[in-house]
Order: sequence, then C-alpha cells, then structure tokens
Amino acid sequence: QVQLVESGGGSVQPGGSLTLSCAASGFTFSSYYMRWYRQAPGKERELVAGMSPSGGVTVYVDSVKGRFTFSRDNAKNTVYLQMNSLNVEDTAVYYCNTPYQSLWGQGTQVTVSW
Repeated sequence: QVQLVESGGGSVQPGGSLTLSCAASGFTFSSYYMRWYRQAPGKERELVAGMSPSGGVTVYVDSVKGRFTFSRDNAKNTVYLQMNSLNVEDTAVYYCNTPYQSLWGQGTQVTVSW
C-alpha cells in the first residue's frame, strides 16, 4: 500500500533532543522530494525542511537551522529529522510529506516542556 508512517515523537525538556522517522512504501521513494512539516496549536501548518531525492539539496526554515538535521536512507525508504536544542516553540505535530499523490503521514506529536 502507498503510505508514510511517522514515529519517534514524544515529550522532552527544553534543550533536549529527539529523532523522528518516516517510513515510506508503495512508490519509488528515491525519485521523490521529501518534506517535514509541523503544526502547533492555533497555528498554520509550516514547512520545516525539505530534501531532494538523492539528498544533494536540503533546505530548512530559519527557525530550525543549526538545530535540526534532515537525512534520508533510500535503501530503507526512510527519512529522519534529528532535532537538537529543542525549545517550547518546537512543540507541534510533525508530518512527513511527499509530492507523490500529495501524500501525508498521520503525524507524530512532539512536546517540549518542563
């Protein structure tokens, strides 16, 4: 079946780290751009990062530059988002996305609090 499945969310204290994963199936993963989005309570969905099919081009929203790292393993059909130095403003539901069929995962909750 065609799907994206996120995992790795949870609760951490400010300054902590978390790694999210997104497993893809049902399409030629290595041919598609991949993106991470997030949506905080009361806010619009925001593009966090994107990566080209081979990983040669990566972009980040300014607020996460230097703290988040996007990677992909085409052999495993999986992308990752390593999040360091987390702060309260990073609290959101994080979603994986690809332009193939405008496909979205179900989301995984990240909560940063004391």
